[in-house]
Amino acid sequence: MGEIKTAAEIAREKLAQIGEATEEEKLGWKYGPEGEKLAARYLRENSNLVSEVARYDEKARKHVAAAVNGILIRNISLPRNDAARKNNKKAMEGLKALKNDRVAVENVFSRIRNILDHYTQQGTQQKKQAYESLKAEFRARIKQAIRQQTGVDANVNIDVEKQPQFLDEWQRVQAQLEAQYLKLLGEYKQELAAID
Repeated sequence: MGEIKTAAEIAREKLAQIGEATEEEKLGWKYGPEGEKLAARYLRENSNLVSEVARYDEKARKHVAAAVNGILIRNISLPRNDAARKNNKKAMEGLKALKNDRVAVENVFSRIRNILDHYTQQGTQQKKQAYESLKAEFRARIKQAIRQQTGVDANVNIDVEKQPQFLDEWQRVQAQLEAQYLKLLGEYKQELAAID
């Protein structure tokens, strides 16, 4: 039978197995949150991102810039409204200013813009068509259910848009329609993250 250990002893053994954090990891922990704050301030206000990042020394700058890039990339999303469109534009401008390989960044941005434009134009139209189709389908289902229960062809005006089942189904359909855009956008964001 093995010896019984306290939780503290087990934790110490696990820490010993993990090993000491490297200097780079410690710098990342220290300066990462500062970079995230800079990115948030940049997105909210009109701060000069390049000069803000340049204030840090060489070792810290790498970690600050990486954190800023991460936040800006995460803030690129499908343009569901004007605020999202403005946020995308601002995030992309910030990334372009910080990244060294601007040609590669612009190539990825071009593909991202194509996706976002397609979503705005075609995606909106697809959503409208899917919404109307779903509405007609639900209206027909409800009329059929009334006919089966009463035996009479009811000619009532039914507001299916307020039915919980309709709303649930509409959210599922919307998620399906957006999934293809989100998948491509996610791939392009990964490419952006890999660019120096």
